[in-house]
Amino acid sequence: MIPLRDDNPTTLKPVVTIGIVAVCTLVFLWQATLPPADGERLVYGLGLVPAVLFGRAELPPELAMVPAELSLFTSMFLHAGWLHLIGNMLYLWIFGNNVEDALGHVRFVGFYLVCGLAAALAQALQAPDSTIPMVGASGAIGGVLGAYLVLFPSARVLVLLPLGLFTRIIRVPAIVALGFWFVLQFLGGFVAGAEGGGIAYWAHIGGFVAGAVLVLPLRRRGIGLLKGITRPRGPWG
Repeated sequence: MIPLRDDNPTTLKPVVTIGIVAVCTLVFLWQATLPPADGERLVYGLGLVPAVLFGRAELPPELAMVPAELSLFTSMFLHAGWLHLIGNMLYLWIFGNNVEDALGHVRFVGFYLVCGLAAALAQALQAPDSTIPMVGASGAIGGVLGAYLVLFPSARVLVLLPLGLFTRIIRVPAIVALGFWFVLQFLGGFVAGAEGGGIAYWAHIGGFVAGAVLVLPLRRRGIGLLKGITRPRGPWG
């Protein structure tokens, strides 16, 4: 299922969501301008390398750009290609505005970063000796999806459903669209193994679970679980 949009209105302008989309896009455009060798150095220097994070390997001096701990965060803003970027930003654009609305701008920033951190650690712990750099916002966005599912399971989502040579556009509840996404990640994580065959399935799972849990204490007053906003409040609530 490829989400196209939802029918869930918001009360706040999603300035943080827009900002994250803008930053990720600008960073990728910068990546795209670099020569291949410099692009590879950037991915190793700012991406998360599990073996380096856990002290089991070291990057050559010419590749090291930030402390290994900081790469937990810098890796969230890099992407491996156009499809990687577009897919992540599509999910963030559709579902991030409502979660930002439910948390408020400031809390949403912290929520997003902590979900990304949890996601990166979940993936790295599955393959602590891996020297393959991890990049992408998908773990943090997995947290957004987990929070959205807890808050708005019955919201209607317009999805594109590929059916071989034919496709259909249908509306389904968020619990179906996002539940289907989570099941795919869960199955992919077990089938593909620890390193995921190039896809960070465990980061998606870790981020999703973190988001579903963190949204409980972080949501603004007046935000009910499993239904959404019951009373609008200011952006700092």
